[in-house]
Amino acid sequence: MADEVVLLDFWLSMFGMRVRIALAEKGIKYEYKEQDIFNKSPLLLEMNPIHKKIPVLIHNGKPVCESLIIVQYIDEVWNDKSPLLPSDPYQRAHARFWADFVDKKVYEVSRKLWTTKGEELEVSKKEFFEIYKTLEGELGDKPYFGGETFGFVDLSLITFYSWFHVYEVFSNINIEAECPKIIAWAKRCLQKETVANSLADQKKVYEAVGQLRKIRGLE
Repeated sequence: MADEVVLLDFWLSMFGMRVRIALAEKGIKYEYKEQDIFNKSPLLLEMNPIHKKIPVLIHNGKPVCESLIIVQYIDEVWNDKSPLLPSDPYQRAHARFWADFVDKKVYEVSRKLWTTKGEELEVSKKEFFEIYKTLEGELGDKPYFGGETFGFVDLSLITFYSWFHVYEVFSNINIEAECPKIIAWAKRCLQKETVANSLADQKKVYEAVGQLRKIRGLE
């Protein structure tokens, strides 16, 4: 019996984009079901009753939730090509540490760049660059975070690149001027079709976030 794979997702989500990249890397055919995150579907609420959030991967009727958990699941189930996590236990733990760092640090401060103003925004801009400089230190002179090949940490971070134009415009920053290694790394990742075809267009993200800001009274 063929695997039935369904992805509940929202096009703007950097977390959903992670799963799309993982599925593309593995060459898995799946049904994509776009979700309205403001009016959640019965299917989403049934498949993720705890967090009620996308993305959700439904594999043969069974849901897997939370983007990095989904990516690890995909890597374990479809383990015949394009490994995303290293086989060495220490290197695998190291990759999980940095992916967790991205989850805990990058998302929250990035969100503040388009939702805050004044002093709070200035503090967030400083913190944003401190976090990315830490990531640049971990990247070092390697082409990818895990070494010579695209992997788990790259996948966890590259999806934020779709939002870089949002961060630059709404917080008046220049990411390349401050973190050139990160931009060079991002462009390297985008040379992979699996990445380029899975990321949302920066300008479309900017337009959508502009509308969100108006709805929230931030304009």
